[in-house]
Amino acid sequence: MNTAVAAPLVLITRDPRGLVTLTLNRPDAFNALSEALMTALQQELDALSADDSVRAVVIAAAGKAFCAGHDLREMRAQPSHSYYQTLFKQCAKLMLSIQKLPVPVIARVHGIATAAGCQLVAMCDLAVAASNARFAVSGVNLGLFCSTPGVALARNLGRKAAFEMLVTGEFISAQKALAEGLVNRVAEPDQLDTELAQLVDSILAKPRAAVVLGKSLFYRQLENGIEAAYLDAAQTMACNMMDASALEGVQAFIDKRPPNWAQT
Repeated sequence: MNTAVAAPLVLITRDPRGLVTLTLNRPDAFNALSEALMTALQQELDALSADDSVRAVVIAAAGKAFCAGHDLREMRAQPSHSYYQTLFKQCAKLMLSIQKLPVPVIARVHGIATAAGCQLVAMCDLAVAASNARFAVSGVNLGLFCSTPGVALARNLGRKAAFEMLVTGEFISAQKALAEGLVNRVAEPDQLDTELAQLVDSILAKPRAAVVLGKSLFYRQLENGIEAAYLDAAQTMACNMMDASALEGVQAFIDKRPPNWAQT
């Protein structure tokens, strides 16, 4: 009798500071986004969104690749319009959950990130990539234009750079991804976690309340005209200024001392 228990599709680690790492765990399938993996990741993101102790989230991956996109074998096994509508709706909800999470979400990218995997990188607030990572939205090579990844790419890269990736399906290097704005930092593979830690440390050194307010406003204002964006930003800053952490930070600057946010 086989009593083996299947490994979790998403591995979870926490540190005492409030950093949570979610690791995609389908290494044999290059972490392709099966329905089950998307469901597991969605559940974890939903739980974290309601957890005020969380201050930052890293999305990482096990094995040789970050994420190879949707599970094409699973998709091909159920060729119906209604199934594909449901599948892409599930994926869109997952991607939007990353943006809606109150705290910063950082992609830790190694190997390849293709199609919906590249979309996942683009939807994270920040991304740190290994120098040998490669990125593509290669569905067009199979006759399937990567329309949903294109939504994320067009909001990260310049218009022509995003469309070139979508219409050619060609890979770009980590350095080109950095130059085009898809990732924030690139490090040699053996320095990837050190580079990631430096970024995380910088974020965790800031008050959670300010970061949460700022992330929410950052995405809201992008969808508004400039006058509405400024109005929203001004209201957000006024609310932020009344927060105990901002009052302490400003007073510390005036007093020429480090802020003591622990007391706030």
